[in-house]
Formats: sequence, structure tokens, C-alpha cells
Amino acid sequence: MPRTTELTAAPEGDGPRTTTPLTGWLAVCSVAVGIFSVVTTEMLPVGLLTAIGSDLDVSDGTAGLALTVPGVIAALAAPLLTVAVGRLDRRLVLCGLMGLLAAANVLSALAPVFPVLLFARVLVGISIGGVWAIAAGLAARLVPERSVGAATSVIFSGIAVASVLGVPAGTLMGDLADWRVAFAAVGGLAVAVTVAMAVLLPPLPPAGTVRLNEVPGLLRVPRLRTGLVITVLLVTGHFGAYTYVRPVLEDVSGVDSGLISTLLLCYGVAGIVGNFLAGSAAHRDPRRTLLVLCALLAAAQLLVPLLGRSTPGAVALLVVWGLAYGGVSVTTQTWMLRSVAPQAREAGAALFVGAFNMAIAAGALLGGQVADRTTVEAVVWCGGTLAVLALLTTALPVRDPAPAEEPATG
Repeated sequence: MPRTTELTAAPEGDGPRTTTPLTGWLAVCSVAVGIFSVVTTEMLPVGLLTAIGSDLDVSDGTAGLALTVPGVIAALAAPLLTVAVGRLDRRLVLCGLMGLLAAANVLSALAPVFPVLLFARVLVGISIGGVWAIAAGLAARLVPERSVGAATSVIFSGIAVASVLGVPAGTLMGDLADWRVAFAAVGGLAVAVTVAMAVLLPPLPPAGTVRLNEVPGLLRVPRLRTGLVITVLLVTGHFGAYTYVRPVLEDVSGVDSGLISTLLLCYGVAGIVGNFLAGSAAHRDPRRTLLVLCALLAAAQLLVPLLGRSTPGAVALLVVWGLAYGGVSVTTQTWMLRSVAPQAREAGAALFVGAFNMAIAAGALLGGQVADRTTVEAVVWCGGTLAVLALLTTALPVRDPAPAEEPATG
């Protein structure tokens, strides 16, 4: 008889530890705002590169390291921190990492020279890797099993909301005041989140310790390995194309530059909606949800040169793109968590975070090479092709299907 409930619940002694549903959901919200904080901090330089480079006397290309470095460090830190924290209470670890994020943002705001800023961004990368790896699997420990899917969607909504509100708000602060004010503001938010986590999160002792050799050892699980491949293909393709979405909209679709911010806002709102729709669906069937997301991403990107040569067509495709990519994080994470035993969830999440952040860096690099060597239109062809490959990978049978995906009825 299928055992769906057992596999989606937390391990023994690791279930919801809050006393009421309200406290559990408040804890979930504190984790979501923590994810929002780390993603906003990671992406903040996107809208502030020119100001940072001018103030610290470096080129735009050099200033771009402020975005590249945290992604690489996060990819390395996620598995290493999962091992290093050992038997420490995860509430204390999360609070410590959020405190580190606050300090890194304050140091960024005060940086007199670019190397100091870069050092602060290394600290940001450590915080990103640790917070994301630990927070990704916390839903099952904070709410009852029936609410895990919704709680996971709330936690991962921090990523989409950061794109819609966090980064634009930080950019606006930089435009109206100074880029340093933006970093200081996010640092203040990180302090508030640290306090909220300390108050709202229950004690979270580890389900078990993880040894360093166990993390790569999980790669022997075919299902987990397949999930990593799908994640890398989707995220690399997305960032390869989305990094250059502005020139694509201007040069291919002929969109007026004054409308770009509005269209990106529409994309972001669609991403939030997609996150919650996919989160609910992925809790029931991650594979089927991924098939839909891959197909929508492939269509939205590959059709830009065909149907996106006008503003209405570009708007429609961008909304579909946002809906699809908004569900990628929560769905691939759900796939990964279903691929490993409950006690190995943190190690699996660490591998996921590492692959995700490396794919972000690889996507931006790939998109730049394609745009420079061919045309800006080619970046969406490239992104769509990788989405098609992800679709084919998802459709392939996996030798060790997780019991959590067995039908709920015989």
C-alpha cells in the first residue's frame, strides 16, 4: 500500500514542534522573509553596478564581480556548512547566518574600496548557501503534513518576491539617495529577521549529522542526480536568456524603453503566482509539474523571435515565462527532497543550492558569450533549447522512483 504520508512527513522526532498552527505559520513566514533577504542581497548589485563602479573607481565589468562572487561562494558553502554545523540547533544556525548577512550588508554600505566590498560579498555568499540549504526543507518541521506543500510555497515565495519588490526597491533607494543606503536598508531588514527567527522558530535539533563524504555520495541516487541535471538545465537556460531580457524586448520586440520596468513587474507578479500554483501541484506530483513547467518555459522562450515581435506578443510570452519559472525553485526542491531519506534532506538541499547557484553564474556567462558572438535574439533560442533538454530529461524514466510519487490510491 502506498506510503505517501510517511514520506512527506518529517522523520521521527523531527515533526512539527510548534504548539499551534498560528505559531507554525509565523515561523514559516519568518523563514520566507529570510529567503527574501538573502536573495535581495545577492541580486542587489544588478541595479547598482554603475553607481558602485563609479564610487569605488572600478569598471562595470569589475563591479560585476559583486554579483558573481556570492553565487560561487554560495555553491561551495552550502554543502560545506551542512557538514560543519553538525549537531547544532538549526534555529541557532539560521539566526547566526542571518546575523552574518546583516553584518555583510553593513560592511558593504561602509566599504571604502572595492576589495572590502568584495570581501563583504564573500560573507554574503556564505550566508546564502547556509540559509537556503537549511531553510529549504524546514516546512515539514514547522507545520502538519497536510500543509507542507503550501508552507514550502510560502518559503520559496521569498525568491519571487525579492525579484518583484526587493531588487527594484533597492535600486530605487540607490537612485534617490545612494547605493550604500540600499545595502544599509537590507542590512537592517536582516537584523529584524534575525530577531524574528529567534522568537518564532521552535528548537530545531538536527535529524542527524552529515559527513562530508556523504554529500557527494548522494549523487549515486539516480533520481537525485536527474533532479540536479534538470535544475542546472532550467536555471542555466533561464538566466542565460533573462539576463539579456531588456535588450531582447527592445531590439526583438520593439518595446519602448519606458515600458520595460512595467513588463518586468508583470513578469515578477506572474512568478509569484506560478510559485504558489506549482508548489501545490508539486507536493502531489513533482514529475508532472516539472513537465508542464519545462514545456511552458521552452515555448515562452523559443516563440519570442516568432510571436514576440510586437508589444502584445512580448507581454503574453513574458507572463507565461514568469508563471513557469516562478515554479521552478519550489518544484525542483520538492523533487530533490523526495529523492532522499528524511535524515539526508539537508545534504540533498545543499547539493541543490550548490547546483542552482552555479547554474546562475553559468547562465549569465553563457548568455553573454552567445549575445557577443551571435545576436541578442540567440539568447532566447539558447534558453529555450536548454528547457527542451530539461523536458526530455524529466520525461525519461528513473530507475529508483521515489515511493512518495506513487499514486495515493491503488
